[in-house]
Order: sequence, then structure tokens, then C-alpha cells
Amino acid sequence: MTIKDVAKRSGYAVGTVSRALNGHPDVSEETRARILTVVDELGFKPNSNARHLKQREGNEFSIIVKGAHNILFASIVEEMQSHIKDAGRSVTVHYLDEDDDEVKQALQVYREHKPLGIMFLGGNLNNFSQSFKHITCPCVLVTNRADTLGFPNLSSVSTDDVAGAAQAMGLLLDAGHCRVGIIGGENYKIDPKLGYNTSQLRFVGCQQACIQRGMNFDSEHQFIASRYSMEGGYEAAGLLLDRYPDMTAILTMSDVMAIGALRAIHDRGLRVPDDISLIGYDGIEQADFCIPRLSTIRQNVEQLARRGVDILLRQTEGGQSVHEIIPFQIVNGESVRVVAK
Repeated sequence: MTIKDVAKRSGYAVGTVSRALNGHPDVSEETRARILTVVDELGFKPNSNARHLKQREGNEFSIIVKGAHNILFASIVEEMQSHIKDAGRSVTVHYLDEDDDEVKQALQVYREHKPLGIMFLGGNLNNFSQSFKHITCPCVLVTNRADTLGFPNLSSVSTDDVAGAAQAMGLLLDAGHCRVGIIGGENYKIDPKLGYNTSQLRFVGCQQACIQRGMNFDSEHQFIASRYSMEGGYEAAGLLLDRYPDMTAILTMSDVMAIGALRAIHDRGLRVPDDISLIGYDGIEQADFCIPRLSTIRQNVEQLARRGVDILLRQTEGGQSVHEIIPFQIVNGESVRVVAK
């Protein structure tokens, strides 16, 4: 099996096939996709010695950040850069909007820069399921679980989002709040074939906490989808207050949403926690400086970053992919009050 066989089956010239396999940017995505499909169909394996003569392997790592304004991710990136530098390597960081396709961006980085490995901060499992097979370098997905995807070169480091959200909701329910609104990510509905994204896992945790206490949760009435931003949290909280006026507490699936919600509650002439209790998720530094200090689920930023880098370094030396869960901490600040049951 040679490159000529791939060219014959695909209908493209040998030179075009060669450029597509070597990641040249002058090949259209449609052409490259067709050629890669034929490569998979034929089981073609490019001659590694020949390819190494034509291309130089990169000597740096890449970080793909899904969410340019995500404060938690900014802290993790800073820790990652420090650990990678300590390992004697360099790193480039690529920031995307939270609605962009992180795997498509990573595929472009992989073909053009040939990094030693790629770290993803945040991700949509559907994007990985569709396109990740074309990336063969070691990769680690941080803050999301990837064990359901089954890619041998993809590890993951994350917090137990189900347990974390269940504890956050449990804190509110145990404090006597039986009318709780939730502000979460856009994609909270489950696709069993892919596994759960972060928002879905946290939503499941909230449901479990309600079920364990014999309470119903009406997602159509009590849930508002939002972007992971202060602006999104502000808008979603306003919608919840209009839709659910007898609500006594709000749970948000990120601290930045909670900070936006805090302002929306204040602008309605209400106070936290006297009128509305509030709890977030992530444990960003800014949560400690809100008035009142925000109750939240704190993720271990340093450990998420360190383990992600350590695993990626080990994979570049031939190690197997692994999937780790990092412990979280529940922080009971000043934004939740106990009410009469």
C-alpha cells in the first residue's frame, strides 16, 4: 500500500495527498477530509522515516482554551505555563469563544505547528467524538471527563461535577430552601452515546440531590440556560426572578454567573442572603471578595494544572492515557442563609 493507491482511490494527485497528510495549510478542509477518509478505508500507514525527513517535530506544547473570558481557566493556564516551563518546554496558548469548536482549532494547530502535545481547557464531547481521531499526538482534557470517548491518546483530569453540584444543591436544601432556581450552561440535556458534558454532569448532580430528599425539580420552570459569564448570569437571574417570584435561592454552575446574578438581585432591590440565597461553582479568587462572600464549590486549580501537565509529559514519553478525578472543597461563605422549613 503506497501513497499512489490513496491518490488513485481519492481522485487527487500524489502531491495533493502528500500535502494533506503533512498538514500543509494550502489544502482545503474538504479535500483533506476526503483524503483522510480514504486513508482510513485503505488502512494506509505513511512511512514514518520518509515523513520525518520532510517535517520537523515541534518542541512545544499547545493549550486550547474554550472560553476567552473564563476566569477559572485563566488561573489554570497560568499554573500550566509555570509547570511546563519548569519541565524545560515552551507552550503556546490559543483562546476561543465558548461556542467555538475546540477540536477543529486543535486540528489546525496540530497540522501547522506539530506540537509535542495538546492540552484542552474545557470542551464539548460531541466535537471530540466527530473530529478528534485525526489528532494523534498526546492530549489531555482538563476540567472535563473524557473516559467515555475511548481515544488512546486522550487523557483527562477533572473534578467530580456530579458530586460537587449535588453538595451545592444539598447545602441549599438542607438550609430549608425548597424553591431553588438553577442557572446553567446551554447544553444541559443528555446524549447517552457521548457521555456527559460539564453542564450536564452538574445538572445531574442537582437532580440527584433533589431525588435523595424526595423533592421534584421542574427544569422547564426552575432552570435558565446561560453563557459562562457575568453578563450571562445577570440576564439569567433576571429571567428567573420574573418567572419564579417565590424562589428563595439560586444555584449557578459557575462563580462568574453567580457574580452576575448577585448584581441582578441587587438591582431588583433585593439582598443576598436575606431575600435570596446564592451559591456558585469553581471557587475563583473573586468569590472571596464579593459582598457577601460567595458560597461555592472550589476546584483545586493548582492540582488540576499540575496533574494535567504531568500526565501529558508522561504520554509524550510513551505513557498510557489516564483519567483522574481531583477532589473539590465546599466553601460555605456568607451568601446562604437558613430558613424555616
